[in-house]
Amino acid sequence: METVLIICALIGLLILRVPVAFAMGGLGVFLLWWKGLPLIGVPQRLYGAMDSSELLAVPLFLLMSNVLLKGGVGRDLFAAVQAWVGHWPGGLGVATVKSCTLFSAISGSSVATAATIGTVAIPEMEKRGYDRPFIMGQLAAGGTLGILIPPSIPLILYGVIAEVSIPTLFLAGLGPGLFLAGIFIVYSMIYVRVKGGASPSPTPWKERGRATLLALPTVLLAVAIIGSIYAGIATPSESAGVGFVLAMVITFAMGRMNLALLKDAVEGALKTTAMILIIVAGAKIFSFAITLYLIPQSISAWLTATFDSPAMFMLAVGMVLLIIGFFLEALSMLLIMVPVLLPAVLGMGIDAIWFGIFFVVLIETALITPPVGLNLFVIQAVGRARLEEVVRGAWPFALIMLATAVLLWFWKDLALFIPYQIAT
Repeated sequence: METVLIICALIGLLILRVPVAFAMGGLGVFLLWWKGLPLIGVPQRLYGAMDSSELLAVPLFLLMSNVLLKGGVGRDLFAAVQAWVGHWPGGLGVATVKSCTLFSAISGSSVATAATIGTVAIPEMEKRGYDRPFIMGQLAAGGTLGILIPPSIPLILYGVIAEVSIPTLFLAGLGPGLFLAGIFIVYSMIYVRVKGGASPSPTPWKERGRATLLALPTVLLAVAIIGSIYAGIATPSESAGVGFVLAMVITFAMGRMNLALLKDAVEGALKTTAMILIIVAGAKIFSFAITLYLIPQSISAWLTATFDSPAMFMLAVGMVLLIIGFFLEALSMLLIMVPVLLPAVLGMGIDAIWFGIFFVVLIETALITPPVGLNLFVIQAVGRARLEEVVRGAWPFALIMLATAVLLWFWKDLALFIPYQIAT
């Protein structure tokens, strides 16, 4: 009964539109006070939530992506990819997905990916007569690759919560991320072939070379970041710091950065970092409180008693996450649900690395499902579109993501082959 009341209280606060950080943190403080525990533990938990070398990667990756965003790197990536594949059937759609994939490898953020590539891709695709709902939906879905293809901020946070290796999570995210990008490309080519949309003439070789040279520093930066992590040369935080410095060197050397733009980039990263860390701190207090009330253990025991097979258990988890995704944004889903579900996941003998990737694929889907799909609103703003246009174009991509989550259960090596076979 106690567990039900606490869950209902949290849902009630969220329905009343109390910010997630304050809903979790405030309820956690109340639960500690109600149990008569000294509240001195609250500031200790607040400090402990921030005192993590792994979390240092979050502001550094955000700084790097903001610097590259202000430096117009998205335009360079899109121009280079378009120069090589734009003349294919549905080539601009292919270029859009590939550009989102490349930018994901340096941003770690779905919003930054969708906004950056959307700014340059939407006018080009509209000019060639592509269907507007398809354009908006493809960009909203392409942006979600930013939280699956490493470096991924949600995977960093999952690694901290679940106490698993972040580099291993990054490796596990590669297979599903590239698989999704490939399926998006195939769907885009088929859609354009059926619905229509002109392709530009083949780009002259000289222009291809010029566009490639402009994008090359950014691609090498992505290779350096990911390569240094996988090679064991640097931790995610160290590679993020190096990436930030290199991003400034690249953008200043290209004449794309000045002190005013750098200030904007730092302020943007600061606001996003503050938001993330406040939510993390609130989640930490709430997690501490519900652990003392034995709620995760109670839910874990109920789940394992109710679902006698891992397959049925994961089906139930997927359904719950899908429903919650209609009402909570991705980060809140991760910070609220992982501490509750993880004991049952481990009790079922399910690999924590695999579950992290499965979880992120489902919160990717939440980014493009109404009413709170964040990428829908980002693309609506960038493309000056009606929300129903974006939703209409995004739903086929949401179905593709759900199908990928199902495929992950039957083909676990899609996530686990690279970290456990190739990397070992």
